[in-house]
Amino acid sequence: MPQDIFLREKVNSQKQTTEKLFAQRKKDTFSKKDKSHIGKWDEKIRGLCEKINKSSRYYTTSSCSGRIIIIADQDKKAKDLFLKRYHDLINFEQLKKDLEEVSKKSKGLIKFKLDPCALHVVCKSLEDANELYSKAKLAGWKKSGIIAIDKRYVVELTSTERLEFPIIDKGKILVGDEFLKILVKRADEKLKKTWEKIKSLENQ
Repeated sequence: MPQDIFLREKVNSQKQTTEKLFAQRKKDTFSKKDKSHIGKWDEKIRGLCEKINKSSRYYTTSSCSGRIIIIADQDKKAKDLFLKRYHDLINFEQLKKDLEEVSKKSKGLIKFKLDPCALHVVCKSLEDANELYSKAKLAGWKKSGIIAIDKRYVVELTSTERLEFPIIDKGKILVGDEFLKILVKRADEKLKKTWEKIKSLENQ
């Protein structure tokens, strides 16, 4: 067998092996139990995830459309770390009620935190990873990057809409109603913006 034909067949065989391994890993990922806090699809990012997962070149491993949380200020993850969680717009009355409820039970420092949309995608090749990364940047997911290129190619897609600061300390709410009203307005604006970026990427 000529050397060039042998090398070509070897490359094709390696490519087929890589594709089979990728497909198997994708299948194994989707067969696992959902370990997210909400235990189901985040509906606002579901369309984007389904579009990505329909491609033979990609599959998602985690996703979030953006959220607001009232969280204990701890370095290590704990079972009761999340005290309140919102995956939709908030309003002043509900936030004030929830903060008063949390303040009666808490002894340490509690934070208000808004996280933007985030998505982890495994890609078949480095070229596929670069393509997805470029599309995400154009759609406004500015804090994105390729975070793994060893055993697999993983793209982390993240937007920039963030808020985080102490809001309760030793059972006392640290801010007044006027501040909370401004906070609600600002947080809702940021959530709407992060949802727009999800749609922007989905439409590409």
